[in-house]
Amino acid sequence: MPAGARGGRPERAGAAPVVGRTIPRVSGHLYRKQHVVTSVVAVIVDDAERVALTRRAVAPFHGLWVMPGGKIDLGEPILSALHREVREEIGIDVVVGALVDVFEHLTPGPDNDHFVILYYRCRPSRHDLAPNPEEVAEARWVPRAELSRFDMPEGTRYVLGKLFPELHDPELRNLET
Repeated sequence: MPAGARGGRPERAGAAPVVGRTIPRVSGHLYRKQHVVTSVVAVIVDDAERVALTRRAVAPFHGLWVMPGGKIDLGEPILSALHREVREEIGIDVVVGALVDVFEHLTPGPDNDHFVILYYRCRPSRHDLAPNPEEVAEARWVPRAELSRFDMPEGTRYVLGKLFPELHDPELRNLET
């Protein structure tokens, strides 16, 4: 293999080698993948203004409370991914409403990705949640008045603050330059 190459591919200028692979350096930061990871999340709100939350059993956001969702597979329509992820994580179907917002999650590091997350408001088809233990440690319906008590990543708190004004946190920012 020629000097400066890994796996037959030349290293990119500005990239840092990490355990046999190259991590791109973007604005001086390192990321695990060389592309943006696009994800979709269901903000499932029932008629009693309860929100379906899951406590993550896996990375990213392990141990934090989030709404069901995940990565969009290449070639998969966005709403198909949304339905698939909800079924996989909590075993219900949803009626998809409007796009609430797009949130950009940037946490540089060799074990992290650059996420662009599409949040859609949804209504549940039923209330009996069946969490998938491979991804979800716990799933529950959380009343609006109790949402602030849960440990959530910024994107989850930001989007809930858009739906419920009492949860708005002026310190949380989205899509900044």
